[in-house]
Amino acid sequence: MPQFSVNANRFDPYKNFKFRVKWDGRYVAGISRVSALRRVTEVIEHREGGDPSTSRKSPGRTRYEPITLERGVTHDAAFEDWANKVWRLGAGGSEVSLRDFRKDITIELYNEAGTLVIAYRVYRCWVSEFQALPDLDAGTGLVAIQSITIQNEGWERDTAVVEPKET
Repeated sequence: MPQFSVNANRFDPYKNFKFRVKWDGRYVAGISRVSALRRVTEVIEHREGGDPSTSRKSPGRTRYEPITLERGVTHDAAFEDWANKVWRLGAGGSEVSLRDFRKDITIELYNEAGTLVIAYRVYRCWVSEFQALPDLDAGTGLVAIQSITIQNEGWERDTAVVEPKET
């Protein structure tokens, strides 16, 4: 069976360097790295008294691992604004915005020609860690990177995004 149904002559998998992230109906500026989407299901080992010495295995609880987003520091406040919905210093008893601290996000992957090829919807996300500035060092010439780590309650592939015909 071919790896690509529409483009049967394509053998190379998609590359990981063309992507975009969207929340609140808009693309977030400058994201340069998205950590892996990872789901882990616990293994439950059990055996009956009359079974041989080996255990049986069955699936237990499933958890969705946190996702980290990174980008260069700019004046776009999207990361900070979302992080502030979870905790805002000095908010006088209303540090958490219970109404809208969770967001659904979309992660889109594009082929080399810039055509959308795969998208995932990630549900009920919230910021558990926010790095506003990295370590600062006058002896280097690196880009200043900020990041957020988001917790989520699951993700699924957007089946409306189908393999495009490549020319």
